[in-house]
Amino acid sequence: MEVLLLEDIPGIGKKNDLLLVGDGYALNCLLPRRQALIATPTVRKRYAEIIRKRALERQTEIESKQSAAAAVAGKKISFTRKATKTGKLYGAITEKIIAEALKEQHKIDIEESAISIADQIKALGEHTAHVEVAGRKEYLTVVIDQEK
Repeated sequence: MEVLLLEDIPGIGKKNDLLLVGDGYALNCLLPRRQALIATPTVRKRYAEIIRKRALERQTEIESKQSAAAAVAGKKISFTRKATKTGKLYGAITEKIIAEALKEQHKIDIEESAISIADQIKALGEHTAHVEVAGRKEYLTVVIDQEK
């Protein structure tokens, strides 16, 4: 069923998005809570300008995310952390820490959910992280040196 969202719904869409959702979800959840309208021809005419503006916003969001993904390609992020004599870190490096470092070191704003690493980084050396934004997957090198 095609619906027009009347408010932001995490994981589904933003206000004024025109989307296809399952009939059961629309009838049992969205419509009774007044979070959406069925996209009938009358609704489409009434909200035509708003729908058009939201489609343009969505397009610019996708373009900015793709440019951010392109900016990440081949970048290196460095950390200096305390480690044991065997090279194990006292604190692990997670996706959240990598996202913050990208913002600090390279001025690139990427959500932590777009960054994936095989497991938390718990050792010194070079590691690879994957950044997937707007259907584009790029690799990022994470370098961890020992704090002196």
